[in-house]
Amino acid sequence: MEKSNLPNTTSNSTWIWYPGDFEIWLSNKMQVRRTEREAVFPPLWRYYTPYPLVTFQTEVDLPEEDDVKIHSEGPFQLLIDDVQIYGQPKSIKISAGKHKISFKVYNQEVLPAIYIDGTYVKSNPSWIVTNEDKLWIDEAGKAQQSGTPWVPVGSWNFDTPEAKPSEFQLATEPWKAKSTEKADSGELIDFGKETFGYIKINGLKGKGKLTLYYGESREEALSTDRCETLDNLTFDGKQPETFTLKGSKAFRYVQVQKDTSIEYDSISMLYEYLPLEYRGSFKSSDDLLNQIWDVSAYTMHLTTREFFIDGIKRDRWIWAGDAHQSYLMNYYLFFDSPSVERTLSALRGKEPVTAHINIIMDYSLYWFVGIYDYYLYTGDTKFIKTFYPRMKSLMDYCLGRRNESGFLEPLEGDWVFIDWADGLPKTGEVSFEQMLLARSLEAIAVSAEIAGESEDQKKYKNLADDLKEKLFDVFWDEEANVMKHQRIDGEMQDIVTRYANMFGIFFNYFNEDQKLNVKNKVLLNDDILKITTPYMRFYELEALCAMGEQEFVLNEIRNYWGGMIDLGATSFWEKYDPKQSGEEHLAMYGRPYGKSLCHAWGASPIYLFGRYYLGVEPTAPGYAKYEIKPNLGGLKWMEGKVPTPNGEVSVYCNTKEIKVKASEGEGTLIINSETKPSANNGTLSVLGENKYQITIKPNTEYSIKYKAL
Repeated sequence: MEKSNLPNTTSNSTWIWYPGDFEIWLSNKMQVRRTEREAVFPPLWRYYTPYPLVTFQTEVDLPEEDDVKIHSEGPFQLLIDDVQIYGQPKSIKISAGKHKISFKVYNQEVLPAIYIDGTYVKSNPSWIVTNEDKLWIDEAGKAQQSGTPWVPVGSWNFDTPEAKPSEFQLATEPWKAKSTEKADSGELIDFGKETFGYIKINGLKGKGKLTLYYGESREEALSTDRCETLDNLTFDGKQPETFTLKGSKAFRYVQVQKDTSIEYDSISMLYEYLPLEYRGSFKSSDDLLNQIWDVSAYTMHLTTREFFIDGIKRDRWIWAGDAHQSYLMNYYLFFDSPSVERTLSALRGKEPVTAHINIIMDYSLYWFVGIYDYYLYTGDTKFIKTFYPRMKSLMDYCLGRRNESGFLEPLEGDWVFIDWADGLPKTGEVSFEQMLLARSLEAIAVSAEIAGESEDQKKYKNLADDLKEKLFDVFWDEEANVMKHQRIDGEMQDIVTRYANMFGIFFNYFNEDQKLNVKNKVLLNDDILKITTPYMRFYELEALCAMGEQEFVLNEIRNYWGGMIDLGATSFWEKYDPKQSGEEHLAMYGRPYGKSLCHAWGASPIYLFGRYYLGVEPTAPGYAKYEIKPNLGGLKWMEGKVPTPNGEVSVYCNTKEIKVKASEGEGTLIINSETKPSANNGTLSVLGENKYQITIKPNTEYSIKYKAL
């Protein structure tokens, strides 16, 4: 008997669908939940929809008759060995032997999905699916194939018949208020920290009107005419005594105002969250940094929901630039691969490509870089093989928007974002965009090779090499030894910004002399336009860490993120300017409370601590190989864990000893020491002056005595 393509009988069935369709459906549903003072505020970009009709297929070789139960989201046509089975059977017996099983499922309300459960026949990732768009006829009357007709199915963790994809909800748990006080004509409830969920009104009686004014800050909740979100409720007296609002909100404070005819006992909430394990950790001799890590982790968890979103109050949308940083933080905190896949899928959408992702030029490019990072950290190739056609069509769109010089330049409908920064020029040819395009071309070249598209791989690699050469020919100033920012109509502008310069460091596009010049003349130069958003501070501090400036960066983290904590932050903000004071810290976009006080890009210390202090970084896909370069940055000691696909790397470091233990892969521990170190296991070798290395094998404890420089 030939080997079946199905798992053994102990494996679980799961709901399956066309890859990307659940993510598109769920993102549509989630992103229209943003409201501003009860007005719906939908996203600014195109929506896609799931395919309403798809066909699932598998081939099996059964050792005996199998009694198979059938669950479907939508009516279906069932064929076994190309013979139609009539009706909509809830179960069916399939005889021993080889069979081809096909389900054609229709569902226009949500998405077509099936759950098949037998002893041997089980719906799982081994199935394939098509959207039926296999062939089309060209003008010459010749049949052409459109895309890949059959692709691997999509799935997640819907592993019981009752757990239908269309009924997905995040988890909730009850929280009580921390304090309550009288406020004007109402009551102000404080839940103690930034949170997200559903307000519950307990002991509710009477009829009349009740209004809830939400605030990430006390000031916002008390501002009945300017708070960003609110709920006006009218009760007829027939409502349940425990009333839970249907819409979830972000808040710390809630002000309640009501008619005198309404009474209630208390206000509580259902905290809503994605259940995830904190697999990464960091602790050090500096209590403030420990607190910063904790608040960063909480910020990251709040913004890790159905997808990685930017802010829980505003926008509650999926932005590719924000998500790119969330992916990296995730690898050092949760290492939750499904969240990355869901977010990448939702952002990309479907064919045809008619605009940049989020209508932002740089965000299309971050999407490609995010896919390469996903492959490096997880080692997973299925996502790339499944979605490579969508990668290619998006890249073709990007390349089609280059000018005659081969550079990206904003065309009608394009938004060049880069950063929220006053006075930042964004017109013409911007070096930062070209650098991101070069990195994206490198990413898709690797992806093409994984997808088995060798000609594409050569094409994209050559394009990347040519673009990098042009980038330096045009934008690198040989006299100043920095990357210039902008060229307009063929004329170089005498402007230097941090953006392309800092990315060139950790992209490793600069040689060592260039890196040193950029560090001193740009990154450490206060005359260069400063960065005030955590978004780009992420990259600025990464570039400095890559240059060995860990001690300087820790002081920056203490001042910047510690500055928010000093102002009472319980999650990190969209933007922080230490020169501001009072309610100035709450304002943005011309609105007194427009700033998000819980923003994903505010959680970047998670990544910096894991990647550049504990020093753990994969050097081969899926942590098959990795490096550990601990750097105390002036700390007396630090310890932590960095998650890997199937385990973790544990690191402890003080000025005299380094301890390491890993559960998978082959690591290289690199040590800087005044004297030759000694190790309880393994063999130390010399890399250079005061520099040593030792190979780290799985499940072995290493203790290295050294003397910190």
